[in-house]
Amino acid sequence: MIAFLTGRVAGRGGGSAVIDVGGVGMTVLCTPATLARLRVGETATVATSLVVREDSLTLYGFADADERDVFERLQTASGVGPRLALAMLAVHTPEALRKAVAAEDTAALTAVPGIGRKGAQRIVLELRDKLGEPVGAADGPAGAAPQAPAHWRPQVVAGLTGLGWSARDAEAAADAVAPQAGEEPDVAALLRAALRTLSRA
Repeated sequence: MIAFLTGRVAGRGGGSAVIDVGGVGMTVLCTPATLARLRVGETATVATSLVVREDSLTLYGFADADERDVFERLQTASGVGPRLALAMLAVHTPEALRKAVAAEDTAALTAVPGIGRKGAQRIVLELRDKLGEPVGAADGPAGAAPQAPAHWRPQVVAGLTGLGWSARDAEAAADAVAPQAGEEPDVAALLRAALRTLSRA
């Protein structure tokens, strides 16, 4: 298992980043919030999970080990593969997912594209004893640094289009969450708010 990568961020976009580790470019699929924290040209460390398939080896990257662990546990539920697990973490923090499962909040789970009512009920049933008890606030990923006001909007739009939304829908969602930005906007929180806006539309 590859538990983490540390290296220079060589590029990012389209839902993935390329990290130069000792001269080898490793492509890592990430949530929009994780991508927003990576800066091209800077050194970064991402927790990783390697998904092995018959015809592929895919690395998924996360802000921290807790997010990676939740990603792996989500896949123990029937019908939840790595792509859907990543989408769940794009919409909700690990703590928010713990709270949703513990409270049997299927409405929160159906806010994730690709999860219907029955799927949400199955996830609650199968993961109730696997994600652990919620312990803290679910406002954003642990350790997320505030982003400069000039940068939040293009990062939110890029994150949404990377998840498959059209540029027009992404721009509209960014407009909708703009009042929440404040002086020191948290890109991760704004991304999740924009995703909730699109899911309700």
